[in-house]
Amino acid sequence: MNKLHENIIEKSLKIISILVILTVLLIISFIIVESIPAIQKIGFIEFIFGSVWDPKHDIYGVLPMITSTLIMITISLIIAIPLSIGCAIFTTQYANNFMRKILKPTIQTLAGIPSVIYGFFGLVIIVPFIRENIGGSGFSLLSASIILAIMILPTIITISEDSLKAIPEDFYEISYALGATKLQTIRKAILPSALPGIITAIILGLGRAIGETMAVIMIAGNVAEYPTSVLSPVRSLTSNIALEMGYAIDLHYNALFMTGLILLVVIMILIAIAQYVQNKNKLEGM
Repeated sequence: MNKLHENIIEKSLKIISILVILTVLLIISFIIVESIPAIQKIGFIEFIFGSVWDPKHDIYGVLPMITSTLIMITISLIIAIPLSIGCAIFTTQYANNFMRKILKPTIQTLAGIPSVIYGFFGLVIIVPFIRENIGGSGFSLLSASIILAIMILPTIITISEDSLKAIPEDFYEISYALGATKLQTIRKAILPSALPGIITAIILGLGRAIGETMAVIMIAGNVAEYPTSVLSPVRSLTSNIALEMGYAIDLHYNALFMTGLILLVVIMILIAIAQYVQNKNKLEGM
């Protein structure tokens, strides 16, 4: 009877795994098929390097949005990486049990907050602060970058913590035996050993930042032009799809799917890099 149960469970899990794979392939195929008319009529190179997005005249170029997206996620990572790694180090190396009990649910809460709530926070706090103290309308590249940095903190912190916790106790003992202080041990032994996991955390956080839509729509300004400063209103690739998909038809509709195809390729590249880093770390560990 137990053998029968095991076989049923094994077959069920196999079917579920196959369904997951088929679902992913179906989504990718659907995006590619819907993008083909735009690729044929606009051209892939012209679409990526075009600088004007004007659906009324069937002119589609996403380079300003690609540029804005890249600058946005770069600024958000510059803000988030030091804070995330610092928090992970404090939680695993310095915090007592009481502090850990406070920090862990707080970080989990940040991860569970809907993006629209982050958007409201940016709309009420960040946008007015930038408008009154720095300049511009407040709806800007800087506002969106700050809110994205806050949103990717839980991802980077959690995975970095797991990487730091996975370091064997022998590393600490050997370092202390050689006369190193705790700070020297963290800098010279622990962080380098945990670096592959931290890099993976950053890449996954980057993927979250690229895919974010609602919060960015609410505070970025949504202007499909090149940013001239961090105070310029901008439009990201994901925002472009969300804002226009409701009324897009014909070539405009296909162009939005082509934008989604670009995002899909970027995310797949990031996942491949993360997998490479993890596999390399496993091989080095062996």
